[in-house]
Formats: sequence, C-alpha cells, structure tokens
Amino acid sequence: MKRAGRRLRTEHLDVRANDSLLSYARAAVIVGKHGHTIVERNRLRRRLRELVRLKILSAAKANDIVVRAFPSAYDSSFEQLSKEIDDVIGMLHEPAAET
Repeated sequence: MKRAGRRLRTEHLDVRANDSLLSYARAAVIVGKHGHTIVERNRLRRRLRELVRLKILSAAKANDIVVRAFPSAYDSSFEQLSKEIDDVIGMLHEPAAET
C-alpha cells in the first residue's frame, strides 16, 4: 500500500489513497521517529489520527488511505495540519489524472 494508489502530497504529509473492495473507508497513520522523542511522536500521531477520523473517514467513501508524516510535521501546528488534511480531501474528490 505504501506505493499503491494515488499519491497526494502536502508540505508536511504524504497521503496514498487506493480504491477498496470494502464498502467503508480505512485509514492508517505513519509517523517516523526522525530523531524526536516518543512523547513528540505520540502527540503528532494522535493529532493526525484525530484529523483523519473527523475529516477524511467521514468524507471518503470506499478508500484505503495511508497518511505518512514528513519530519517537518513535528514543527507544524494542529491548525496547519488541519488545513493540509482539508487540502487532501479536496484532492481526493478531484478526478484522477490519466497517465
């Protein structure tokens, strides 16, 4: 799944969205250590999980979604992450480009 599906990038997030055979959406959040403490990592992971739960899963239909945080995400605010998730939702609803 890491390399499958549509790739949606923002300043602090790399999101992969793939159609699912299930009738509901599933999501995973990946936050690497990147030299930060476990407290910082857990805080970022909790923020992203909450945003995914509130925004992406309610908007996505039948997708498998993986949200991977870049190291720069540790320095971003909750509001900035929320705006980026909103941008991802907008990109999800755009038709996929034909290659």
